[in-house]
Amino acid sequence: MSTTASTAGEVGASDRAGASRRSGTFYRGDPGMWSWVLHRITGVLTFFFLFVHVLDTALVRVSPNAYDEVIETYKTPFVNLLEVALVGAVLYHALNGIRVILVDFWSKGARYQRGMLWSLIGVWVLVMIPGTYFMLERTVSELFSGGGN
Repeated sequence: MSTTASTAGEVGASDRAGASRRSGTFYRGDPGMWSWVLHRITGVLTFFFLFVHVLDTALVRVSPNAYDEVIETYKTPFVNLLEVALVGAVLYHALNGIRVILVDFWSKGARYQRGMLWSLIGVWVLVMIPGTYFMLERTVSELFSGGGN
């Protein structure tokens, strides 16, 4: 009897798992899951930036004129926005990396991981607001004042 009951229980659990997969449910998760996803994305973006940076810096040895042309393209408002995004990505990745280390190696880290996540978001916002202002100040003044210095 117990074998039949456990088999029926396993079949019921199997049916429930299959039904949720078939219905197309998407795990939306909690903030911890999204911090994990954002940590991976910011890590990959930072890697690609470093890769391009090494390539464009190496260009100076191949052709100094080509290097100067590439660097000149970096002085556009669009690239300035990308620089702000890069700083935001690196800052988030660094702060979240510290949080991950604390969760892994501090005995109370898992208990406080949600609070640490909200704290890192607060620190990120506090640093990014003035940082964005100072990074975009020159670009905005050049766009709206017609040139500047």
